[in-house]
Amino acid sequence: MMPSARNDRLALPQVTLCAVTSVNLSATIRALEVSLEQIAFGQCLLFTDARPERLHPSIRIVPVDRLTSSAAYSQFLLNRLVDYVTTSHCLVAQWDGHVLDATRWQSEFLEYDYIGASWPQFDDGHDVGNGGFSLRSRRLMELCRAPDFEQAHPEDLAIGRTNRAWLEAQGLRFAPRELADAFSAERRADVRRTFGYHGAFRMPDAIGPERFWDVYKDLDDIGTVRHDFFSIARDMWPMRNALARISRLAADCLLLPLRRKARKS
Repeated sequence: MMPSARNDRLALPQVTLCAVTSVNLSATIRALEVSLEQIAFGQCLLFTDARPERLHPSIRIVPVDRLTSSAAYSQFLLNRLVDYVTTSHCLVAQWDGHVLDATRWQSEFLEYDYIGASWPQFDDGHDVGNGGFSLRSRRLMELCRAPDFEQAHPEDLAIGRTNRAWLEAQGLRFAPRELADAFSAERRADVRRTFGYHGAFRMPDAIGPERFWDVYKDLDDIGTVRHDFFSIARDMWPMRNALARISRLAADCLLLPLRRKARKS
């Protein structure tokens, strides 16, 4: 069932909610819907080559050519997304990253040009952050296609590390790690305390294993899930029929790629 918008939604007219995808369309629409259920955004844009049969009335489809790789996704976000965003900020979501609890929104988030879940693997101060669920200013988005911006893939590393020093030299502000960990959970923060999250491996904990399984069954591209099989399987043990479902997950993530490789050889 499509979630219905609440009358007490948080109003963020200065923020555009966006998602860009050619795969896992139903899961991406669901991520936008659960965010829209809690927040009234300035607008909500879904960039895709697909034509969904049902759609939340607040979601506007923007037709694009099919994105054939993650590098094409990065290129779109860095160079084309800004053409469609008229608000001061854009909230980027993905099928495995969306709003968890709008009551955890902080107005301070809008004081920064970029904020996403922190990266614990970096200790040089350039550790913010993940782009899969991220808030970025329109000013930052304009600078991402400036001649002096070094284009790179993935796009969040291009922003948060490769070009961070240059972006800061232009006067842009990256959120500090502590605020980033209140904004979103990926590798470090607690999903029970954050505004949103990103990562298929966080989904069973963030939305519950049963709801995760409902999302998983509709995926047409399990590439992201495959890399995090063991983390997901661990969090699925409390489910009903856990063994059968983990067995299917294992077949999808571990055996199916081997069978496809064998057929090609």
